Amino acid sequence: MSTNHWTRRAVLLGMGGVAVTACSTVVNNNQGLSEAALAVKPLVDPKSLEKPDLTVGFVPVNDCAPFAIAWEKGFFRKYGLNVTLSREASWATSRDGLIFGRLDASPVVAGAITNARTGAEGARHAPMCAAMTIHRHGNAMTMNKSMWEAGIRPWKEYNGNLEALGNDLRRYFEGIAIEQRVWSVVLSSAIYEYFVRYLVAATGIDPNKEFRLIITPPPQMLNGMRIGSMQAYMVAEPWNTRAIVPYEGLGFTFAQGREIWRGHPDRLLAVMEPFIVKYPKTYRSLVKAMIESCRYCSDPANRPEVAKIITERSYTGARPRKPGFPIDALTSPGIVGNYNYGGFDGKARLFNTPETTLFFDLPDDLKQDETDHSTFLWRSESIWLMTQSARWGQIKEIPPNAEEIASKAWKTELYREIAAEIGIASPKDDYKIEKSSQFIDNRAFDPSDPVGYLKSFEIHAQTPQRFYFS
Repeated sequence: MSTNHWTRRAVLLGMGGVAVTACSTVVNNNQGLSEAALAVKPLVDPKSLEKPDLTVGFVPVNDCAPFAIAWEKGFFRKYGLNVTLSREASWATSRDGLIFGRLDASPVVAGAITNARTGAEGARHAPMCAAMTIHRHGNAMTMNKSMWEAGIRPWKEYNGNLEALGNDLRRYFEGIAIEQRVWSVVLSSAIYEYFVRYLVAATGIDPNKEFRLIITPPPQMLNGMRIGSMQAYMVAEPWNTRAIVPYEGLGFTFAQGREIWRGHPDRLLAVMEPFIVKYPKTYRSLVKAMIESCRYCSDPANRPEVAKIITERSYTGARPRKPGFPIDALTSPGIVGNYNYGGFDGKARLFNTPETTLFFDLPDDLKQDETDHSTFLWRSESIWLMTQSARWGQIKEIPPNAEEIASKAWKTELYREIAAEIGIASPKDDYKIEKSSQFIDNRAFDPSDPVGYLKSFEIHAQTPQRFYFS
């Protein structure tokens, strides 16, 4: 079980987070819908649903796009739902809002649902379920200027040489005091934490010996880097783009998450199991609305509009502070794909690809067959998350009933049924092999042998891990 190191400052920040959540709730209901949403004729009569009035959470990062679009374009209304969107201060409040019943549905980081089922790292046991994948990719690792000055560069410039990266990281760590070696993530026992550990361990460095990991809500990460309380962080966009030159100029993007595991799940739509049982028609309407919204966000023709919509204060409020930039300069890279890794040498590091965030459509080489799409739930991905949880001492071992846990937590069969009702076919399998070419260390993952996969790693945690709150 982890030990939380609380300080007076941490407690005050925690209290502030609760206050921000309460004050930031966006009361979006059918009485305040846009003209576009009001023009949508409901396909489902709200009176036919067990609970048409829902409170749905979101966090002010690019991930909120499908939720914003579902409201702005009338997809919630189409399926008989009257939704209030609740702007959450952090991924912890987004998760806990579900567990304690304040929210009916909310996005959570990949890992949160599996860990709620296994109790990883002392997590509260809860019957949380994944209804669908909200999106894949859409996040990145940001490093500060001192790491750049120590010779570390974006991963693309290492041309796959993990040994060279390891040498640069060792040199950097040796040059600063141990208490200064801090890397921040948005939540413990989540895919961002696993990516940080996975990357560093792949270079031959034990992450538990070289730096501390702290938990920080996304909007606080820039200030943390500014005051020197962290040297690097991993978070969803637009907080990576915001850190680079010519905006805040605090750091550079080392790598997007897709460069560590190409095709990885990022956000899941979560509900509690009793919600599905008690409100089955409402659940189906919610999933249909979100699938349609993700398809809208996926269309390249719609992405510029989506990037602009989420700059509104109701959503991310992410607009450049300096004059002369378009309002979507911070959100567009992660949505449209015109991605800039930044740097402090004046060189352009621009890469334009829709793979920066995958909302529905998948590149051909990531598809298992023609029916595969981004919002589909692969239970094998839940197994991968368990392997990393076991690797870093958050659970004692991979559960012998891992497939049973995955089947209870990831509602893949229900997703197939619901998607089929709106004409979308899905893969017939629940599990797939992740190819070696998809991972930064060229190590394939076969979900049929999670124990063997775990044993293939040389670096593991020998003791339960401590987590610190910033």
